[in-house]
Parts: sequence; C-alpha cells; structure tokens
Amino acid sequence: MKYTLTYTNELKWNCSFLRKKCKEVGIEEQYKEHQLRLSISYIIVFQVLHCLFTVLHCILLLTTCAELDLIYVDVCCYSICAVVVIAVMWANVKVKSPSKLRWMTYVTSVIVTALLVFVDLSLNYYHYHINQWILASMYDSYVILMIYIFFPIPYIFPPMALAVYVSILYICYFVIFQNYDNQFRTGNITRYSETIVVLCNYIGLNVIGTGFRVMREIVVRASFLDRHQYVMEANALRSTRARERVFLHSILPPQIAQPIQDEIRARIEFSQKHHNMLVNNRRDRVIAIQMHPDVSILYADIVNYTHLTTTLSVKELVTLLHELYARFDNAASRYAVQRIKFLGDCYYCVAGLIKPDPAHAICCVKLGLCMIDIIREVRDEVQIGIDIRVGVHSGSLFAGVLGSAKLQYDIWGPDVLIANKLEGTGMPGQVHVSERTFELIKNWFEARPGTEAARKDAYFQKFNIFTFLIDPIENNKNIELDLQESFESFSAKERNEGTPELLINEELKKMPLGPKGFNEPLTRLFNFFNLTKQKESPSSSRPEIGLFLLHYHNPRLECQYLHQPDYMLKYSVLQAWCSAMTLIYLQLTYDHELVKGSYYLDAFLILAFSLLLILTWYKMICFWVYADRPHRFSELSCALFRIADNLQRSLIKRILIYIFIIVAYFAIISIILNDCDMDEFQKEHIDSILYQYDGENTMCFAPWALTCMVCSIITNGIIFTRIPFIMRIVISLVVCVTYLSIMLYQFEYLVHISLTTNPFFKSESAHCLMIISTFLAVYCKERQAEFNNKMNYKWRVELLKKQEDARLADQSITILLHNILPAHVVNVYLTYLAKDELYYEVYDCVAVMFASLKNFELTLSNLRVLNEIISEFDRLAR
Repeated sequence: MKYTLTYTNELKWNCSFLRKKCKEVGIEEQYKEHQLRLSISYIIVFQVLHCLFTVLHCILLLTTCAELDLIYVDVCCYSICAVVVIAVMWANVKVKSPSKLRWMTYVTSVIVTALLVFVDLSLNYYHYHINQWILASMYDSYVILMIYIFFPIPYIFPPMALAVYVSILYICYFVIFQNYDNQFRTGNITRYSETIVVLCNYIGLNVIGTGFRVMREIVVRASFLDRHQYVMEANALRSTRARERVFLHSILPPQIAQPIQDEIRARIEFSQKHHNMLVNNRRDRVIAIQMHPDVSILYADIVNYTHLTTTLSVKELVTLLHELYARFDNAASRYAVQRIKFLGDCYYCVAGLIKPDPAHAICCVKLGLCMIDIIREVRDEVQIGIDIRVGVHSGSLFAGVLGSAKLQYDIWGPDVLIANKLEGTGMPGQVHVSERTFELIKNWFEARPGTEAARKDAYFQKFNIFTFLIDPIENNKNIELDLQESFESFSAKERNEGTPELLINEELKKMPLGPKGFNEPLTRLFNFFNLTKQKESPSSSRPEIGLFLLHYHNPRLECQYLHQPDYMLKYSVLQAWCSAMTLIYLQLTYDHELVKGSYYLDAFLILAFSLLLILTWYKMICFWVYADRPHRFSELSCALFRIADNLQRSLIKRILIYIFIIVAYFAIISIILNDCDMDEFQKEHIDSILYQYDGENTMCFAPWALTCMVCSIITNGIIFTRIPFIMRIVISLVVCVTYLSIMLYQFEYLVHISLTTNPFFKSESAHCLMIISTFLAVYCKERQAEFNNKMNYKWRVELLKKQEDARLADQSITILLHNILPAHVVNVYLTYLAKDELYYEVYDCVAVMFASLKNFELTLSNLRVLNEIISEFDRLAR
C-alpha cells in the first residue's frame, strides 16, 4: 500500500528543527533574551515556593517534635540555607546585561544546588553519626525537580547533567556511606533490588524533568516563530494595504471609497459564508453622492496645450504633464486641497472637501498662485511657451461616484460650473476668483477687477456674478515656506516611525512571561530591588483568563484552544511509560503473591503502555530512518501512521489515554497496597520489638519508595500536554488526597515506623510535606507554562483575525481599484508607485468616444437619473 509519509506538522514541533529555524530567520538572539526573561520569572516563583516550603517545614519541626534540642540545628540550617538561596538567586534578577546574565545563571544554579544538597546530606550525616538517627533525604527529589523546573540554566543538557550529578551523589551516599541494612525497615528484599528501586526512582525523575525541558523549549520556540511569522506577515500586509490605500485615495476620497469598500467586503464575506453564492448585485442601483455646503473649487487649464500636442512627441508630452501634475499634487497636499481629476490640460480640485476647513478659499488661492509659480519654473527649465489659467469659486457642490464600472470621482453643481467659467474667462498667469471667494480672502490678497471676458459672459450677467484677479503679495512666500517645511517634517517623521526589524523586536519582547501572581508580593517584600520590567499588552490582562485554573472566560476560545492537535503527545507518553515501568518494577519487587492475577495485570499494562509508546513514536522513528530516501511502507505501518495522527488530533481520545494512564497507576498502587497484610505485619513488628529479635518483615512495601513514585505520578499528571488544565489539576489533587488518606488511615502504622527526615519528626508529616511540595511546585510551573501558552494562542487568534481583516480589506481595495483602472494598469502602477516612476502606454490604433448630455441640469434628483443612465452605459460597454 502506498503511503506518503508527511511529517510537516510534527516537524514544526521538533526541537532540532525549531533551533535551526530560529537561526535561519535570525531570531536566535531574541529567543535567548526571551529565555533569560522567562528564567527570571521562574526564579521569582521558585523563591516564593522555597520560602513557603522552608517556613512550613520549620514550623512543623518546632511544633511537632518532642526533643527540640536536636531540631534547633536543623531549623537554623534550613533557615540560613533559604536566605542564602534566595539571595543568590536574586542576583540573576539584578543583572541587566544579557551576556553577564547568561553565565550568572549557571553559577547561581550550581551554587544553590550544591548548598541544598550539602545541607541535606550534612544533616543526615550529623544525625546518623552523632545521634544515631537513620534519616531519609529531605531534598533529593525536591532539588532534582527544581533544577529542571525553576532553575535558570538554559537549554536541556546543562540542567540534565546537574540533576544526574545530584542523583549520583544521593545514590552513592545512601548506598555506600550509610549503613544500608538499616536503610529500609520493611521488606525482605535483596540489597541489589533495593538499589534498583532507588535507581529507578531517580531515573524516572530525570526522565520527567528532561521531558519537561524538551517540551518547554519546543513550546517557547514554536510560539516565538509563530509570533515572528505573524508579525512579518502583518507588516507585509500593512505595507501593501497602505500602498494600495494611498493609490486608492489619490483617486477616490476616503469618505467615498470606504462605503464602497465596506460593501465589497460584505459581499466577499457573504459569498464565503454561503459557499460562493452570488449576491444580488445592487451596487449599480446605489448612488454614492455627498453634499458639501462650504467649499472652494479650483479649475486650472494649461495654455497652449494644443500646440504642445503637435510639437512634442508622446513621450515628451507625457513626461512634461507628469512633471507638472506631480508638482500640482504635492502642492495640493501641502495646502490640504483634494485633487478631483485631470483630463488632458484641465486640472481641478476642491478645498474643504475631505474635512471642513474655514480657510478653504485661502488654501485654494494659495494653491493657484503656487501652480502659476510651478508652471513658470517648468517653462524656464524646458524652454517651452506654456502658461496656466486658474479660476476659483466658493460655494456648495455634490461629490461622489456614478455608474457601476470604472468608477470615477467627480463633482457637480452650479458653483462647479461657475469655477469652470472663471478659469475659461481668466487670464494666463492670473488667479481669477468670484466675488464670494474674494470676500473670504480679501484680508490676505490684493485684487483688481476681473477680465473683460468675464464681464461680458452671459452666465455671469444672468446671475450677477462679479470677478477679481489676484495679485500675489510678499508674505505669501513666507507662509508657503512654513507650510512646505511642516509638510517635509511630517513626511520625514512618517518615514522614520520604525523599521520592520524594530517592530519585530518590540513584538517579540511582548511575549508573555507568566502571570504576575507571585511577582508583586515579592516586589513589595524586597522593595529595594528593581524587578525586570515586563511590558504587557492590553490583551494580556488577567480578567481574560481565570486566576487559578487559567481557563478562558470565552468558552468558544477555550474550546478552540483545547481542540488543537497535540504533536508533543509522544513525549508525554514516553514519560508515562517510564513511570509505569518503574511502578510495575516496584510492585514486582515487593510482591508477596497475596493478590491473585497481579502478574496478568502487569503483563497487560506493560503491553498496553508499550503499544501506546510504539503508536506515538513509530512515525517519528520512520521519519528519522527514511527521511532522505523513498520507501514503500507496509499496510501495518500505514495503519499505525493513521492511528497516531488520529490520536494527536482528537481531544476525546487524548483524554481517554490520560484517564487510562491514571487508572493504570491506581491499579498498580492498589496491588502494592493490597499485597500488604497489615495485621500480620503489625503483629510481627511488635513481637520483634518485645522479644528483641530482627523480624523478617516480609509483609509490606517501603512507604518512601511508594511516596516517591506517587510524586512522579503527580508530576506526570500535571505536565501531560494538551489535556484541559482544570482536569489535570483536579485529577492530580485527587491523587494527592486519595494517597495521603489511604496512607494516613489504612496504613498509618506502616507510615509511622518508616524513616523520617528529621529527628522526632513524624513520618506522616514528612510524607505529607513531600507530596504537597511536589504538587505545589509542579502546579506553579504548569500554571506559568499554561498562562504563556494561552496568551500566545490568544495573540495568535487575534493576529489571524487581523490578518483576515487585512486580507478582506486588501481584496476589497484590489476589486475597487480594478473597477477604476484596467487590471494590468493597477498591478503595474502599484509597483511603479513604490519607485515613484512614471508609467504610460502608447496605442497606435484606437478609437476614442466622447458623449455629453445637453440641457441637463445637475440637481440631486437629476444626478440619480444620471447614475441610472451611466450604469446602463457601463453595462453596454462590458
């Protein structure tokens, strides 16, 4: 059977691939800095936890121990050790230099580890040789978990090496230097078996810790790359959209373009939602017209344009017009005047159109004078006899878009006609204004009576319109220069707002570092220190996520988060398999054959866990082996691939696997507990004390070995990936409560006579302290990780939504642009626009048609009729 091995999705969650990818995209240094910031947040949590753990332990010692003289040494050592540990770890928080902080994390972690191990083993050695107390270790499992979970050592192998070294130290101490015959007070097992049990416990802890480190690096790197990719795409979309918007708004003003664009976007969304169903096209029945009651209209016409068309080549003519109109456009932008369009030698624009402007008449006249200066400069440069007539009138008009295709923004109304006639009856090199405009600008400009042609114009005589010619005054140039400098300053500021690299760095610095629940109290406690400054975006505020169980308040978002594929399932299964094998070995080691069928259950669980391990790892192994060469997989392999993919994608199946693992753990522990005959064991133990002989104690298990395994189970239960956080915490809490209840009530005597961690300290309290400290430490760690994962996912959803909005906006702008210009012109012009280059086309054989309506009064009602007429023309032209 042919099967194409696709490992693309899983590869994105492969540690080596992610490291290579971070280096390729150039964010490895940013990732290292983020890791350092993340380690600082973990240090703060560790300090709080270690302080609470030490205080609780010391209070229990001082309140429950009968002989306090032996306890004072322990309390003093633990207290001094806690102070030194917090002070040493706090040195990482104070360091500001990333290069110095990198080696500081190694030094402080080694110092803290050495101090905790030294205090623990020294107290054991002291009480063993001075007071003849055989004690269990206080910090062995605790230190190993802290190294992997909270210590700021980066990467995977350095913390693993340190944790393995600590494990070897504890094994050597308890196996070699202490009287091993007294190490376990229960069970008639060989020294070799005892060594294997201890060794398995430490191996299990190191496997769980290493797995956690691997998964944490994978999650952080994947989130980092996702955020980098989304920011890059968002920047690209934003740049493209801004360029297209500039192009669009140079043709249609925003207040006209936006409603049409929104309508196009609504159609796109409707079509996508209803499976490409066509929308009833009524755009051509909608008239996009706005009325502007207080504006100034400027008409300009190039004198001798007909002569230019006959004396210049097409390229020379187009280049000249491009130079003139580009300068006109810059001047119009400078004076806040909206260019409407230019047609051949005619250029007209409106002031006060985009935004109401009381100085609209002044701006228009200044623009007219500036245009005269521009054309004179060009005339002197190219030595061509051209000039310009300018007419300006103030009043009201209708502005908008008519028709259904090749949309063109235009203006209509009697005042528009007056401005056009002012230009036609004006003089070259002069600004010809109406009396209404002159009343608005008379304090700014000197004027003289209008032209003879204007006084004889029938339209002007009919409506009693008087005109004036504007003479420029000296202070105009000062105002113009100020506006020019302001315009250039604004443009420079707009250009230098930020480069893409700076924007990406700023976004990556916003990556979450965990909830602030522990940071704030510690800041108040050590107010003379300055904590790392973490910039939180508005979206990372706590109300959006639950405080303790870290659930989204938005159920839909929570459901989407939980239903993500789990491509790290194989790591969780590997950790569960190691814990299960260790627990089964422990059960077989202490097996007394009181539970019938236990071997069958062990065989079934070994087979089930191994099968689950093969299912989740088989695809990755095949990828490692056959990635570089083609291979034809068997039907069995194909079936295993499909099952693994299904397990990764199904939340229900992953929850069933999780529940099966927890139930399997309980089943093995139940066999261990039921294999202990407490009545017989208690009788045997009392007799051995009364008659002073060494009992065989063959009836029961070693409580500390089982407690260590339960700690591993709790850790596995909490850090299992892509299972609802609430479920993991509740089930792990149930495991804690159930185990402690059984051990303290049903097996109270066995726990009571087991080793303790301090002289006269109740063994029951020591067991409880170990279980509770493990649960709290792993919960706080997972709370940090879950918070970061959920914030990253929420940001990812927000970015995807923004990208979709940008895509729809970009699509609507593109459609609108294609409805204004030919498709190839839109694409080419957008490219040339970025380079500020001229684009034109030459056609040797074309037909040009002009059509106009005679005796058509441009009122609002007639504009509706005109819209229908032009729409019909547009349909015919298609």
